[in-house]
Amino acid sequence: MTDYDFDLFVIGAGSGGVRASRIAAGHGARVAVAEEFRVGGTCVIRGCVPKKLLVYGAHFAEDLVDAQRFGWQLDGKRFDWPTLRDNVLAEVDRLNGLYQTTLDSNKVTTLLGHATLVDAHTVAVDGQTHTAKHILIATGARPFVPDDIPGAELGITSNEVFHLPALPRRIVIAGGGYIANEFAGIFHELGVDVTLINRSETILREWEPALAERLLGISMAKGIGFKLNCRLDRLERSGDAITVHFKDGKSIETDCFLWAVGRRPNIEGLGLEAAGITLNDKGAIAVSPDSQTSVPHIYAVGDVTDRIQLTPIAIREGHAVADTLFGNKPWIVDHGCVPSAVFSNPPLGSVGLTESQARNTYGRVRVYTSDFRPMRNVLAGRNERALYKLIVDEASDRVVGAHMIGPDAPEILQAVAIAIKAKLTKAQFDDTVALHPTMSEELVLMR
Repeated sequence: MTDYDFDLFVIGAGSGGVRASRIAAGHGARVAVAEEFRVGGTCVIRGCVPKKLLVYGAHFAEDLVDAQRFGWQLDGKRFDWPTLRDNVLAEVDRLNGLYQTTLDSNKVTTLLGHATLVDAHTVAVDGQTHTAKHILIATGARPFVPDDIPGAELGITSNEVFHLPALPRRIVIAGGGYIANEFAGIFHELGVDVTLINRSETILREWEPALAERLLGISMAKGIGFKLNCRLDRLERSGDAITVHFKDGKSIETDCFLWAVGRRPNIEGLGLEAAGITLNDKGAIAVSPDSQTSVPHIYAVGDVTDRIQLTPIAIREGHAVADTLFGNKPWIVDHGCVPSAVFSNPPLGSVGLTESQARNTYGRVRVYTSDFRPMRNVLAGRNERALYKLIVDEASDRVVGAHMIGPDAPEILQAVAIAIKAKLTKAQFDDTVALHPTMSEELVLMR
């Protein structure tokens, strides 16, 4: 390996790239990582971490109202967007520094600039070339903005939303997935008039339908507007406002338009053709189960492969590549039974198969549900109800799916995911003593 400048060259210092760099260096490899923006990637810099902090900040709007039912007298409360925004950005800066420290302490060479593959063993970073025995592509994905909608450039994406100089009075959010619903909840709680538009008649298309329907009902009751099954025609600037035109001739005005219609792998300008790397039918880098591309010594992990766009998946994939190449510990990431969450208001958590997926897979299944009003909501005078759902394979009694919407659902689901990953049965759930009074006890009380 001494014929090359580096044993491993990583393109992209996001979660997957940083983990692979650190682990490979820990195994004794000479590692370089190139990053054109900031170390930490989408999740840390402009994704799940700052967004979750906004979720926390937004939820105080309801908490402060509910507090009065619990005896707290709060006078003169008001919200200041710059305070939340700047504190969140300061935390992002802190995390960015920690990620860089991790690379430095593991003696990983960090190259700030755009990396392009010159050939299968050579990478150019802003004109300077470096050779490597192995290359890992971990460039992630970016928000998609359609190029067939006139005026699309008038909208912003989740990249820019954390830097708004002031909260808009009105916002229209395009999309029906997790990003759209999360920001709909955030902005609504912060006092913005929110309208979510979606070209289909459903939200959260890949989720358990019962949860999506419950979120839709709760969101509408809170005052979030929905225009479903509608087609965008164009966006136009109207003074300080944006006019959103639809194919049916109708229109609405807004102060801010947010695109949340999916994400696309970052493959442009990487020189993939020069290295002989092929793409799959979704326009992502095609990889084998061990993250190997069509070029045997070049690997790709994370969102750029569009397998499962979740930070923990990218981290595991990067770790597996490093262990396999340099640690003499080959292993492959299991992409089955992966838990996920939507940090909407209220949040959702899901792991395993939906009811329809389970019926298609196993034929006969048993479905258990618990539809209840959390104790806190009762005293607060809120009518919002939580919904938990367990899907059980009838033949084996194994719990193959768990889905929930309600306060702290993602926190509860993590433990449930362990049980489902371990292939525990409904009988074993039932044998577990309930922890009372909690919302999670419902998981072992369904009959």
